[in-house]
Amino acid sequence: MFPRTRIDVVSRILEAANSGATRIKILDMTFLSHVQLKEYLAMLVDNGLLDYELEEQFYRTTESGHRFLQMYATD
Repeated sequence: MFPRTRIDVVSRILEAANSGATRIKILDMTFLSHVQLKEYLAMLVDNGLLDYELEEQFYRTTESGHRFLQMYATD
C-alpha cells in the first residue's frame, strides 16, 4: 500500500459521507484509527465540508465538500 496524503484521506471521508454515513462506515472505508478519524471529522466539520446530523448520528458531505471532491478529481 502506498502512503496517503491528507488530501487523499479527506477525499475518502467526503466520498464515504456523500449520501450520509455513520462514523463506523467511514472508519471501514478509510482504514483510519478511531483517534485519526475523530481529528479529521472535527476538522472537516469546522471547515464546512461535512455536516453532522445529531438526531440521525451520521455525517453528510456539504455542497462545499462536493466542490472539493470535484476539484480533487480533476487533479
